Amino acid sequence: MKLNVGSIDRAIRIIVGLIVISLAFWGLKTPWGYIGIIPLVTGFIGICPGYSLLGISTCKRKQ
Repeated sequence: MKLNVGSIDRAIRIIVGLIVISLAFWGLKTPWGYIGIIPLVTGFIGICPGYSLLGISTCKRKQ
């Protein structure tokens, strides 16, 4: 699979993922906080299956 998540998008995903996961421990304390694993993982690996299905890429293209 090709990388389809750019550097700014990756940083935002990691930050949002960490914030949502932290809600499971310090905020709402519900299992829904673990949904933050999805943006965290996609941010770290740089591949988003949703972007692949829709044909979206935020990576800079070399020409």
